[in-house]
Amino acid sequence: MTPLLRTSAFFLSLVGCATLYWAYTTYLDEPVLLQQAVVEVDIPRGAGLLTVTRELNRHGIVTRPHWFILLGYLSGQARAIKYGTYAFQSGLTPRSLLDTLVSGKVRHYPVTLVEGWTLARIRAELARHPELRQTLNGRSDQDIMRQLVPDCHASECQHPEGWLFPSTYHVTRGATDIEVLKRAYQTMQTVLEPAWAGRASDLPYTTPYQALILASIVEKETAAPEERPAIAGVFARRLQKGMKLQTDPTIIYGLGAGFDGNIRLRDLLNDTPYNTYTRDGLPPTPIAMPGAESIKAVMHPQSGNALYFVARGNGTHQFSETLAQHQAAVDTYQRKHHAAR
Repeated sequence: MTPLLRTSAFFLSLVGCATLYWAYTTYLDEPVLLQQAVVEVDIPRGAGLLTVTRELNRHGIVTRPHWFILLGYLSGQARAIKYGTYAFQSGLTPRSLLDTLVSGKVRHYPVTLVEGWTLARIRAELARHPELRQTLNGRSDQDIMRQLVPDCHASECQHPEGWLFPSTYHVTRGATDIEVLKRAYQTMQTVLEPAWAGRASDLPYTTPYQALILASIVEKETAAPEERPAIAGVFARRLQKGMKLQTDPTIIYGLGAGFDGNIRLRDLLNDTPYNTYTRDGLPPTPIAMPGAESIKAVMHPQSGNALYFVARGNGTHQFSETLAQHQAAVDTYQRKHHAAR
């Protein structure tokens, strides 16, 4: 090859490299135009850059896969991609796309556990959640508790009822139902422990678990937040005096699926562990998930002399100090209730 040809070939090589480099750098900052407003992509756990790039290409997000792979390796981020569900919009550049995958800014989905729900209701809600992976089907409540606290054999570790804090938990797609319950259990610990440490003196319950049981009853007894300390005060005084709690929500819980909306005399006389009309003290477990305000109420029950209360029919209660006053209030409000019906 003559010197002229060698020079020409070298020049063309330089031009070609420069052109290629220009095209590559231009691509890095070229906005992606998607056919939809938002495109969701699932990146599986353990997926490498090649697998991720193929998936992005399949969704029309990466149009030049070889260059995107090159970007991943040249940037040193090829092995730093996080798994999860990503929601992409038009306007992303390959650079920002890779940064998003490395940052792990995945889409989260809410799972809401509501105050007053029972464990049965929670399990049903989790089973219906479209983004959760189901692992609890066929498992008993005791199995669930053993997963929450594997090394605890105390009586309060035998059943998960009441141990799950009601809140909204955000999960990634494919998270398991037991992961949600573990987070709810840990959150309850962070709420219950300091509340117990700061409790009032001379309470008639001696353990955090007993307080949790009473908090669950308070949660089910009233829908009026301002009444919770007063309700807790009535129950605390009844326990101090050795009186039965005689609270309907425990009867309902004991009936389970057999409850049809009405409590009958036979239900009040049926002696079960949850019948607070026939048995002294607290039931053996909580009867629902108490929220923070109900927990606070039983740690600081309202002082006073009331030992009874009856629903007024508007979500609030009439409190009474004596049985005679209570019977009069029952007659008044029950008569109004039946007349209204």
